[in-house]
Amino acid sequence: MFHIRPIFNQANSRCLLSSMSATMPSLSNKTSPPDLQKQYPKPDYSTESLTRLLDHDNHDMRARFRKFMSDPVMKPRYNISLAEERQLALDRLQRICDNDFISVLDFRDNPLRIFAAHELAAIIDPAMTTKMTVQFNLFGGTVFKLGTEKHHKQLLEGIDSLADIGCFGLTELGYGNNAVEMETTAIFDPDTKELIVHTPNPLAQKYWITNGALHAHHVVVFAHLITHGVNHGIHAVLVPIRDKELNVLPDVLVEEMGYKMGLNGVDNAKLTFDNVRVPIDNLLDKFSKLSEDGTLTSDIKSTRARFLAVADQLLAGRICIASMCIGGAKASLAIAVKYSATRLTVGSKGKSDTAILSYQLQQHALLPLLARTYALNIGLDRVKRKWAEQIPEDHLEVVAMCCALKPICSWHLENLVSVCRERCGGQGYLSCNRFGTFIGLAHAAMTAEGDNSVLMQKVAKERLGMFKPQATVPVSDNIATTDQMINLIKLRENALFTGLGEALAAAGRAKMFQTWMLEQNESIQSAGRTYGERIVADEFKSVVDNSEGSTKEVLQDLLDLHLTSYVKDNSAWFLTQELISPDQAKQVTAEFDRLCQILTPQALNLVESFAISDEMLSAPIARDWVGYNEVDNKGELDLF
Repeated sequence: MFHIRPIFNQANSRCLLSSMSATMPSLSNKTSPPDLQKQYPKPDYSTESLTRLLDHDNHDMRARFRKFMSDPVMKPRYNISLAEERQLALDRLQRICDNDFISVLDFRDNPLRIFAAHELAAIIDPAMTTKMTVQFNLFGGTVFKLGTEKHHKQLLEGIDSLADIGCFGLTELGYGNNAVEMETTAIFDPDTKELIVHTPNPLAQKYWITNGALHAHHVVVFAHLITHGVNHGIHAVLVPIRDKELNVLPDVLVEEMGYKMGLNGVDNAKLTFDNVRVPIDNLLDKFSKLSEDGTLTSDIKSTRARFLAVADQLLAGRICIASMCIGGAKASLAIAVKYSATRLTVGSKGKSDTAILSYQLQQHALLPLLARTYALNIGLDRVKRKWAEQIPEDHLEVVAMCCALKPICSWHLENLVSVCRERCGGQGYLSCNRFGTFIGLAHAAMTAEGDNSVLMQKVAKERLGMFKPQATVPVSDNIATTDQMINLIKLRENALFTGLGEALAAAGRAKMFQTWMLEQNESIQSAGRTYGERIVADEFKSVVDNSEGSTKEVLQDLLDLHLTSYVKDNSAWFLTQELISPDQAKQVTAEFDRLCQILTPQALNLVESFAISDEMLSAPIARDWVGYNEVDNKGELDLF
């Protein structure tokens, strides 16, 4: 049974506009921005219930973390040197660690707490949060999961306190994460019972190594383990690179990578090892044991499977990055919506008495992004649970989900923050209003832990190997309903994967590479994305179905706006595949218009449900931007 919702038409449009005018406040430029915000309609649903829904888990920790992150010491600073920016990122991370908001043992005791910390910390300082994700997930998580008791006793306490800062040495200059071609070696020396870690040429430099330029004491190096002339594939080896006074150790070359287009609080490095000797105990040996005579015994037989095991922490890293992007998206939307609600411009009477949020231009730009942020937050929560609770039979599905949601969330942030900046005009271009910070986060997120488009290739490959068509129903005359629009997403997913499978079958083994890499890119990317979109839509609908009262009503409107936006944006595909008609495409556009209009008066309440304090947002345009400009602020927040 389809859930039928009323469709916008010309007959009811005038009533709708009249109703909307009645719900939007009459405003004056003489009123301060904070007081203008108070004049908007109050919700008939609980914003606290929406906050609890979006937060999903660790509610007490999140509340304490929000209060902690609202402290003035966390206030952003802009006109500072590179050295100051990096020290500030480290000092902020130290405060978080000193107050026990994150622990590497969370991977055992409460993995969702790791992701919660990433989402909230990214709102304040994405550079600091990037250092945090390497310290606790990539470095700490790898030591915890691949190491054994000797490594845990040596490092886990120091990882939590930052007494032992580490980095993750996977990527190489010439090969990225291509394990087959990576050239760094860890060769067993039978005379000294040591491993000799070596970088044979510049292409094998460990590259983009976060924490490496200034602060790290250790690096987990991914290298070909060679004993008695036999290459056992990629293994993880702990290599010290600095002493406790942060002096670089002999035979280790650390090169600073300098300024980037964003997140300059992150100290990235190039690392080169000149026959660095470490004890064989430095091999992270949960799965592969190395005896003193150089005999390797492994629970994992194939070299490829060993690499996947040692690099498994990248999956959690993708969820960390997606969580950071959701935090950045929420902050950017809160800033843009609050400014749009208080920035008054010319109205029908020629006076500055109309908020720019009243205009369709602003609504059509921001409201779909708001609905999609709710959708991706809810969809990502499902992926977090699946990752945290996974059983071996679900692993391939969890891999596909993680690899799909990281790109979708980071692409969303990149688009959202660019639109928000533009829709806030010149104010959006000021550093203190934060959009530049989140653009930097988005572009880092699109590349880190796997290039987005390359990850979508992996999603398509994994899903194609276990593809079963989604259950669908015939397309009805009225497609602008929740169930019909989700049905369209499933039809698209089925068609794309079926077509891709047929193309590969026709190519055969001889032309497999050519077909996959040189001919079917658009189908591959679209298939991977559509799989992710279906996961998000299904989970959002499940949440709506299990909600009640006025909360359910507003969530239903957000879900439908998310779905109409998706179908509208992909209408060319649906039309060319003859799944819908031009008249049905018009139904979706009309419903999109209607939903933007009815949700606009609630936009402030919907971003308030993100529970981001004014201090955490910090952007003057989200607060009293008039008062901020009454003084010579120099673009800083010292007097604000």
